[in-house]
Amino acid sequence: MTEIPKYIINIVNRLETAGFEAFVVGGCVRDIILGKEPRDWDITTDARPEEMLKVMPESKYENIFGTVLVPIKNDEGGTEEVVEVTTYRSEQGYSDRRHPDTIRFEDKLDKDLERRDFTVNAMALGKTIDKKQLTTDKAEPGQMLDVSGQMSLVDLFGGQKDIKKKIIRAVGEPVDRFKEDALRMIRALRFACELGFEIEPKTMRAITKLAGSIKFVSGERIRDELIKILSSDRPSEGIELLRETKMLQYILPELERGIGVEQNKHHIYTVYKHSVLSLKFCPSSDWRVRLAALLHDIAKPQTKRFIGGDATFYNHDAIGARVTEKIMKRLKFSGADIEKVTLLVRYHMFYYNVDEVTPAAVRRLLAKVGPENIKDLLDLRIGERLGSGVPKAKPYKLRHLEYMLKKVQTDPVSVKMLAINGNDLMGGLKLEPGPKIGAILDVLLSEVIEDPALNKKDHLMERSKKLCGLDLAELRQKAKREIEERKMEDDQELKKEFWVK
Repeated sequence: MTEIPKYIINIVNRLETAGFEAFVVGGCVRDIILGKEPRDWDITTDARPEEMLKVMPESKYENIFGTVLVPIKNDEGGTEEVVEVTTYRSEQGYSDRRHPDTIRFEDKLDKDLERRDFTVNAMALGKTIDKKQLTTDKAEPGQMLDVSGQMSLVDLFGGQKDIKKKIIRAVGEPVDRFKEDALRMIRALRFACELGFEIEPKTMRAITKLAGSIKFVSGERIRDELIKILSSDRPSEGIELLRETKMLQYILPELERGIGVEQNKHHIYTVYKHSVLSLKFCPSSDWRVRLAALLHDIAKPQTKRFIGGDATFYNHDAIGARVTEKIMKRLKFSGADIEKVTLLVRYHMFYYNVDEVTPAAVRRLLAKVGPENIKDLLDLRIGERLGSGVPKAKPYKLRHLEYMLKKVQTDPVSVKMLAINGNDLMGGLKLEPGPKIGAILDVLLSEVIEDPALNKKDHLMERSKKLCGLDLAELRQKAKREIEERKMEDDQELKKEFWVK
C-alpha cells in the first residue's frame, strides 16, 4: 500500500493539534486505492483560511476558494513543492456552466465531498473517523479501511465499489454535476482513458444530453484535457468517446467530417476511421506526434476529387497543415507545439522509393523537417501504415530510409552546418550585416545539399564572391528557384505513388 508522505501527515497533525479536522482528499486517495503513486496531494479541513494561516504562518492565501498554499521546504531551505489545503465548502449556482456563483464554507466533511465530480474522486483519508464529523449517517463501517496503518478511508458515494467495477460515475445526479461544470464531461472521458475504466451508463447519457454545453468551456481547459487523453494508454478510445457523446462536433468538427468519407485503393477504411486507427497504432508516446497522427488526413474530405474513376486527395498534406494550425490556435496551443504538429502533418507524405531516392533527396527531407523531427515523422508514418490495415509497420522501404538517414547524418542540412558563416562573409566580402548574408547562405546550402563535397570553406568563399555580385532580389529568387525545382521533382514522385495525375 502506498505510504502517505511525512510532510502530508505533518500538515494533518498540525491542524488536528490546533483542534481542527483534516483529511487527504480527491484524486490522490483514488490513486492510493489503485496502488499508484499520486502525482498531487490535496488536503481538506474545517479550518477557515485565516485560521490555517495562524497554524501554518509560512502559508499563503490569495484566492476566494478557501485554498491555502503550504510550501514544503527541502533540506537546503528552498521550496520543493506546494500542498493545497482547502476549507470544506459547498457551491451554489453555475450561471456560466463553469464556475460557482456562490461559495460557502462548511463545517462538515460530507458537504465538501458531495460537491465533487466523480465517486472515485470523492473519498477522503483521515486519522480519525467520527460520525459527528458528518451531517449524514452514510459512512458505514464497511466503507472505512486502514491505509498503511496511517489513516482510515471515508467513502460516502461508493467510490471503492466503482474502482473495483472499473467505472466512472458522477456523484449524485449526473446532469446536475455537468450543469455545474461542463468541463467535467471531458474529464470523465479522460479518466476513463487514463484508468482503463468504462463510463457508467447514466453518466454517459447525461454527457451526451449536455454535449453542447462544452462550448462554455475555454479552449485552454479543453486543450489541457485533450493533451491528457492523447498522453494516456488509450488515446484512440478517448477520441471515439468524444464522438459517441457528441462532443467531437464541438471540439474537433474538422475531424468528424471524415466520418463516412471513403478513400482510394490504398485504404480500406474511411478517413475518420483511418485517422483514429493511425492514432491508436502510432508508436510514439509524445502527445504532439499522436495529435499529428490523428490530424494528418484532416483535409482529405475537402480535397477529395475523382480522376479516372479513382478518388484522389492531392495537396491534402499542405492544406491539412493549415487546417491543423487553425484547430490548434482555436484551442490555444503554444506556438512551439503548433509548429511541431503542423510540420509533421505537412510532410507526412514524404516520398521514399529505395531504387529512386538519392542521398541528396534524403538530405532535402532532413533540411525540410529538421533532424530532430525525423524519428517523429517515421513514427507518424508507422501509425499511418498500420492504420491503413497493412500487416507490417516498418517495411523494407522505411528500414532502408533509416539506413540512409544514418548514412547522411553528418552531411550539411542546415545553414549552421555550412563550413562558413555570416561572420566569414562579412569579413571576406566586406559586407555589412543584413538580409543579403542570409540569402547567400541559403543558396550555398541548396547547392551543398545536392553535393556535400562542396562544403569546403575555400570553395564556399569563392562561390560567395560570385553570388555577392547579385542583388538581394536575385539571390532570393535563385534560392527559391532551387527549392521549387526540387519540390516539383518530389511532387511528381508523390503523384506517381498516390495515383494523382
